[in-house]
Amino acid sequence: MDLGLPVMSGFEVARRVRANTTNASTRLVALSGYGQDSDVEAALEAGFDDHITKPPDPARLDQLLAGVSEPQLPPARGSGMKITP
Repeated sequence: MDLGLPVMSGFEVARRVRANTTNASTRLVALSGYGQDSDVEAALEAGFDDHITKPPDPARLDQLLAGVSEPQLPPARGSGMKITP
């Protein structure tokens, strides 16, 4: 989900999804141009499980889609990819 949505931010969407306990197993991934450490921290605090900075690294997307929560290869410096715990 993008963080910079019109009407309601992705942060608020994540908070609302997490407020409903039936969504406990829903995996939320922020995909955003906002990639500062503070943006990543805010996304995780809002309820996202992971954060990827645009443009996404295809290998990281493959890992997320495959259900892998931790990357097996470290990101290249300056790749625009943000790995979060």
